[in-house]
Amino acid sequence: MDMQIIFIIIAGIGGIFLGFIITSNLLKKNIEKKNATIIKEAEEKGEVIKKEKILQAKEKFLQLKSEHDKIIQDKNANMHTNENRLKQKEASFSQRQEDFQRRQKEVDTIRNNLNAQLELVSKKQEDLEKSHKRQVEALETISSLSATEAKAELIETLKDEAKSEAVVHISEIVDEAKLTANREAKKIVIETIQRTAAENAIENSVSVFNIESDEIKGRIIGREGRNIRTLEAITGVEIIIDDSPDAILLSSFDPVRREIAKQALHKLVTDGRIHPARIEEIVAKTKKQIEHDIIETGKRATIDLGIHGMHHELVRMVGKMKYRSSYGQNLLQHSKEVANLCATMAAELGLNPKLAKRAGLLHDIGKVPDSEPELPHALHGMKLAEKFKEKPEVCNAIGSHHNEVEQDTLISPIVQVCDAISGARPGARREVVAAYIQRLNKLEELALSYPGVVKTYAIQAGRELRVIVGAEKVTDADSAKISYDLSKKIQDEMTYPGQIKITVIRETRAINYAK
Repeated sequence: MDMQIIFIIIAGIGGIFLGFIITSNLLKKNIEKKNATIIKEAEEKGEVIKKEKILQAKEKFLQLKSEHDKIIQDKNANMHTNENRLKQKEASFSQRQEDFQRRQKEVDTIRNNLNAQLELVSKKQEDLEKSHKRQVEALETISSLSATEAKAELIETLKDEAKSEAVVHISEIVDEAKLTANREAKKIVIETIQRTAAENAIENSVSVFNIESDEIKGRIIGREGRNIRTLEAITGVEIIIDDSPDAILLSSFDPVRREIAKQALHKLVTDGRIHPARIEEIVAKTKKQIEHDIIETGKRATIDLGIHGMHHELVRMVGKMKYRSSYGQNLLQHSKEVANLCATMAAELGLNPKLAKRAGLLHDIGKVPDSEPELPHALHGMKLAEKFKEKPEVCNAIGSHHNEVEQDTLISPIVQVCDAISGARPGARREVVAAYIQRLNKLEELALSYPGVVKTYAIQAGRELRVIVGAEKVTDADSAKISYDLSKKIQDEMTYPGQIKITVIRETRAINYAK
């Protein structure tokens, strides 16, 4: 029984093994069949790819060949063109050579004619010298003087006559110069002023910062005044907050500081955050911005005037003039006007206008130093110009425009004159307060000197004078006469800009009281 089971097991194992062998043979055949199929498909795809590549190579070859043929054709066309051009040049050269040979023959003919004429002239010259010699001998015999003695006597006579005539001409020229020099100088100055248009800008020592409401004043002051103290300490500007509606005053003699404070306040109010740390940050940024604006202003001024090659420090100082004033006149506008006047006047006088314009722009550079100098502004400006390698003519013009240095060049008096012209323009500079008040008082005094005048009022900055007369002492006809006489008297006795309107007021008042 056990043996049967063993045989059955062995038979089962053998069947299984036999089935495994058969199965593996079948799998092997299937795999070989699939491999053959895959190889065949790969070969077919390879053939297709090969044919495609061959076609692409043929197309590329044909394309390259057509491009090569086109290049060859272009080169051939250029060669034909160059050949034709060369042939034309050869023909032209041959023609010119023929013309040259023909002209050479004509020149040879003319030269031969000239040689013949020269021989004839030389022969006549010899005959003339012989004749002259005979005449000189005859004259020496008659005058009992040799040719040398006669020549010396003639020269002395001509010298005396020339000296006399020269003295007369010199005297006439000097007299004419005296008569015309003053007129010509005035003409040049007037034409220069007429051809130069300038803007007049007045600066003050106080700036006004407008605000929307009085509530902002409290925010600017801050708790226990810490904000306003911080702002004044950082900017160096006195901030005046009073009862003026919707306005804050910024007071400082340094316009740059005032501008920094004004812009910083504007940024703080717009932003809304006002405290010491924020104030320090905004003021620092504003200072950088103002410094950048100063440099850009200087560059723009030099470009507008056509001035090149100026040292960057001088350009910065020119830009700084925008924030400075001299007697109320904006310094940059004044310097630009002087530069244009100098260029025009130098051109009229036949001098270098570019050099004169450069000197005119820099003549007040000593008024905008980074530190306070002990020297006058003209001398300090000359030192700065020498430091930054400006030409000696420019340096001398800067230093001598107020006569602190002797004027060495012709440009120096031009700068001095144009500086005076710019400052003397009507409205260019603010009047001195004392002179202004004196003019108003003088107007009122002149009006009060007439009989019947009760009160006088000088209004509109002295441009109008109101005169009140008593109705019982002055008639209507007398009022017109007072107005006319007063206008003539003011015109004769006073100096003033523009015109003054005189208004005489006469009125009758009837007054009663109801009880």
